[in-house]
Amino acid sequence: MFELKRLSPEAIPAALEKALRYRLLNEPAEAESICHDVLTIDPENQEALVMLLLAITDRFGKGYGVGVTEAQHVLTALRDEYERAYYAGIICERRAKAQLQQGYPGASHDAYEFLREAMTWYEKAETLRPPKNDDALLHWNTCARIIMRNQLVPRADETAAVELE
Repeated sequence: MFELKRLSPEAIPAALEKALRYRLLNEPAEAESICHDVLTIDPENQEALVMLLLAITDRFGKGYGVGVTEAQHVLTALRDEYERAYYAGIICERRAKAQLQQGYPGASHDAYEFLREAMTWYEKAETLRPPKNDDALLHWNTCARIIMRNQLVPRADETAAVELE
């Protein structure tokens, strides 16, 4: 095994800028690695935690075997209640998009459920949002549009199917 090299605390701002650039270049694994390096030095760095959560969710549905559990674990480390609600919505929304992209049987129903869960989180974030921050509203509208454009519906009530047999 290797012993990972530690960043100097003074290098954190530049490292986070580099992580952002990697995310923008669609290289989430590199961004994730940088965030882990920052969090090794400063475990409560909120900017690094948010960037890590976004890098993890960037990989949903792309065959990387990235689990939701890790994103949810990072979510619990966020201190701000608004950010926890907002990013819980982001996790759900990105899971829904991954389901739609994968297109397996029943994926549209799963996507609908994740989008509705995301919308619930965005509604909570809306009540907690800082002034002039409508990000949760924008994402709520995006989820609604995805549902409407794709004509997504909830799964039929399984108890009704059992009664018909």
